Amino acid sequence: MNILALDTSMGACSAAALRAGSTARGLFAREALMARGHAEALMPMIAEVMEEAGLDFAALDLVAATTGPGSFTGVRIAVAAARGLALVTPAKLYGIDSLTVMARSARSTGIAEGAPFAVAVDARRGMLYLGLYDDAGGKLDGPLLVSPEDTLPLLPRTLRTAVGSGASLLFEAAAQHGRKVQTALPELQPSAASLAEIALESGETVPTLRPLYLRPSDARPQPDAVARR
Repeated sequence: MNILALDTSMGACSAAALRAGSTARGLFAREALMARGHAEALMPMIAEVMEEAGLDFAALDLVAATTGPGSFTGVRIAVAAARGLALVTPAKLYGIDSLTVMARSARSTGIAEGAPFAVAVDARRGMLYLGLYDDAGGKLDGPLLVSPEDTLPLLPRTLRTAVGSGASLLFEAAAQHGRKVQTALPELQPSAASLAEIALESGETVPTLRPLYLRPSDARPQPDAVARR
């Protein structure tokens, strides 16, 4: 199975090529933190990992992308790239939410082993993107767009750890109600390498990829805009 995985949903851009045969396996990845510029960075990363893996695009079996939540522009970049590659190669498509990919990366560090944990991303405006996972990384709930205060009834009583850029907000809300939630990995981002591993294990495909938006776009038409011919 030859997999190309892409992520541009949040504050990083990454691409990974996974070659998984019956006797050998290789994972080749590129990742860079960035607030913007994902579109310009992604295609060179794809070219690099494909060359390092020794793969032609015609040899791809699967192209995977994170579908969100995240920035509106960022989510669309990886989804559009994956859909475009699937049109010109034999590859099928796979997509999964960004928080589940982050949960996979968090578990690989040994965080919250033996207990459920939360992935909390600062969604701005006093809101969080929230995902809840069991000790094996299985999804319990999410992705959700909630205020830190509204997360408390959702948290399993045995949950003690939250990861991601919004973990500190969850910590503060929990402390106000006498609950202790440890924070870890505040710089955690979705990773194409983790996505590739998830896609391989899943064995699933989808007919197309659609962005997962949990809030309406900030873009608004100008009230005094003049229609152009």
